[in-house]
Amino acid sequence: MSNSYFVYILASKRNGTLYIGVTNDLGRRIWEHREGIGSKFTKKHGVTNLVYFEVYDDIQAAIAQETRLKKYKRQWKINLIQSRNELWDDLYETLDA
Repeated sequence: MSNSYFVYILASKRNGTLYIGVTNDLGRRIWEHREGIGSKFTKKHGVTNLVYFEVYDDIQAAIAQETRLKKYKRQWKINLIQSRNELWDDLYETLDA
């Protein structure tokens, strides 16, 4: 999926601390967060569970969506996650290698 871009949300736990990011390699990026090299914020707050993601063909569209999501109120983000992942399962294990 070299032409795919991902907007993703990580959580520390159900209804916990959230982190929103964008990448062209979702598996690698989540692995980096889990190893503590993804960002200082995710390392400090233990935000490593992939609970939501969207796929885009265009990087500009992905960046625009990431920017929109970061501006939304917390409850809207929680509702978005639960609309696709009601139990807040960690989706990292479901990604294709």
